[in-house]
Amino acid sequence: MKTTERLLSAAKEIWDAYNKHPFVLGIQDGMLDREKFRYYIIQDYLYLEEYAKVFALGIAKAKSPETLNLFSKYVTLLTEGEMDIHRGYMGRFAVSRAELAATPRALDNLSYTSYMLRVAYEEGEAEILAAILSCAYSYEVVARKIVERNPAAIDHPFYGDWIRGYADPHYSEANVLLLDMTDQLTRHYTEPQLRHLTDIFTACSRYELAFWELAWNMRK
Repeated sequence: MKTTERLLSAAKEIWDAYNKHPFVLGIQDGMLDREKFRYYIIQDYLYLEEYAKVFALGIAKAKSPETLNLFSKYVTLLTEGEMDIHRGYMGRFAVSRAELAATPRALDNLSYTSYMLRVAYEEGEAEILAAILSCAYSYEVVARKIVERNPAAIDHPFYGDWIRGYADPHYSEANVLLLDMTDQLTRHYTEPQLRHLTDIFTACSRYELAFWELAWNMRK
C-alpha cells in the first residue's frame, strides 16, 4: 500500500463527513446562507496566509531540487490562484482591507494553523507534506463530489467560481505532485515513522472538519 493510500484510509470516515456537511451541501445546492459563506471566506483567507508559510518552511527544509520546486510552485498556486478566488469573493462582499486586518482568526483556525506551523518548524519534508495534504487534496475531493452529485453547481452564478477553482485540472495536477512526492519520500519509512505520519494527517483532517463546522456556525 502506498503511503498516501494508508493516510487516506485512516481518515476515510472524517473525509466522508466533509461531503455530508451542511456547509458543503449548501454550496452544492446553491442555498448556503451567504453570511455564512462571507464568514468562511474571511476566515479561510486568514488561514491561507498561514498555510502559505507552511510551504515556505517546506522550501527551507527541502533536501532536493524536486521538493524545493514542488513547495515553490505551490506557494505560487496559493498566492496567484487560490487566494485570488477569495479576493474575488471579498470584493463581492465588500470586505475592506481594514476589516480583514481587524478580524481575528477563529480559535479552531488559529489552532489548526499553529499545529501545521509547528510540524513545519520541527519536522521534515514528508511530515510537512502530510500536514498540507489534508487541506490541499480534500478541497479537490469535495469540489469534484459536488460536481458529481450536482453537475449544474459548477455554473451557479455565485458559488460556481469556488467550485470551479477547486475542480480545476490545474489544481488537480498540483495535488498529484503532492501525493506522488509524499509516496516517494516515504518509500523506506519504518512502521513507527508511518504511524507518526498518519497521526499528523489524521489530526489535520480533523481540523479540516472543524473548519467546516466553524464556518457553518460562524464560530469565533
